[in-house]
Amino acid sequence: MKKTKPRNKGLLHNNRKLSAWNSFWRFPIVWMIAGAIGITLVDTLFRQLTERVEGTAVSLVFTLVMGSLAILVYKLSLTYLARRSTPEISRQRAGKDTVLGVLTGSLFITGSAVIIMALGGYSFQWAGSADTSSVLISSIETSLGAAIVEELIFRGLMFQAIDQLGGRALALAVTSLFFGAAHLGNPGATLWSAFAIVLEAGVLLGAAFLWRRSLWFTIGLHFAWNTIEGLLGLPVSGHSAAGLFTVKVNGAALLTGGDFGLESSIVPVIVSLLISIPMLIGAARNRRVEVGGLPVSK
Repeated sequence: MKKTKPRNKGLLHNNRKLSAWNSFWRFPIVWMIAGAIGITLVDTLFRQLTERVEGTAVSLVFTLVMGSLAILVYKLSLTYLARRSTPEISRQRAGKDTVLGVLTGSLFITGSAVIIMALGGYSFQWAGSADTSSVLISSIETSLGAAIVEELIFRGLMFQAIDQLGGRALALAVTSLFFGAAHLGNPGATLWSAFAIVLEAGVLLGAAFLWRRSLWFTIGLHFAWNTIEGLLGLPVSGHSAAGLFTVKVNGAALLTGGDFGLESSIVPVIVSLLISIPMLIGAARNRRVEVGGLPVSK
């Protein structure tokens, strides 16, 4: 019996080390950072490839491949590091939630642009581009890549990591603030534009995720948002876009958004809050149903 004790102690020591190692990787901040690094590396690699064939069908294919790999990295990070399932990227809900997100984002941006136009802030004219297909592909490719990467990192990894540590309210507040801060370095950015992004993007996309618990929904919303802005010829978060229209801007920057574009206008801030509040109410109702142990309708 005495001869077996050292072996048992060694086994116990190894088990403790393995348990500590597993606990390290399962800590929310650790798997959040690891997943974000992996997704960023995939995005950086394919961005270099797409720059060489920008505006062509090949660049769109590269973006789709990049998106698929980024989603795979996300799933692997959550499955093997966080040790949890990933219903937020369930294939069964991909089509329905993506379409719903695209419709929501389209109505949000189109409606905001129409209101600003009615108030005299914008006037649009068809650009008459000879290469419409190139403009479409370029806008779709850029918007799709940004939507996938940003939603996987902010609503997928960061939101859920902070939710696990401090709850949904904290997750919504922190991700919204980080999302606004991440746009401070964009062309034409100001403290007001960053605050506007916090409310109209951070809160709206966070509320959308809480409501549907689906990254397909937030990716669709984000994608439609950026695509329509670009096609309208409006700057996308300060970045100029060669759209299908040319836009003439009139009036105060608070109405038009100034150099940063529509996202710095007071109009989409108000509209986004009008959309976010019902989503947050719906999310709270779903939460009460979940706590009660009943199935949640989607």
